[in-house]
Amino acid sequence: MRAKLIQELVGIVEKSNIDEIEVTRWWGQKVRIRKSTTAAADRQAAQPVPSASAPAISPAITVNQPTMPEPALTPIENSNYVEIKAPMVGTFYRASSPDVAPYVNEGDIVSKGQTLCIIEAMKLMNELEADVNGRIVKVLVDNSQPIEYNQPLFLIDPA
Repeated sequence: MRAKLIQELVGIVEKSNIDEIEVTRWWGQKVRIRKSTTAAADRQAAQPVPSASAPAISPAITVNQPTMPEPALTPIENSNYVEIKAPMVGTFYRASSPDVAPYVNEGDIVSKGQTLCIIEAMKLMNELEADVNGRIVKVLVDNSQPIEYNQPLFLIDPA
């Protein structure tokens, strides 16, 4: 993230009544700016503080880089459905071109290795294949929508 943007965010936090702000960029970078905890505690107590003993507000800046990739296949809590997640950031396409039928629709039976969609990343078209046999329960993303890494795309019932 650019230093100028971080400085602007620090200024926003210092001049406002908010104690913390977190900005997440679509490529996975996060910046969290937080006022010191003593200043936040004083403001929450709503006690007047003499200006001579007022604590200095020093924003803490944390920059988180993306973590290691997680598997694209994970079961959903309290369900027998399996989520197929995006292995990368890009644009989600249900078909190879606008005038062709989608690879899969809700209710379709799919087999392991069958193409489910295309993810365009940096002008490269990447086919996403099913990791399990089953039935498509839900398509979670609309056609031509931008997607993020590890975003759920499909629900599959492996039964």
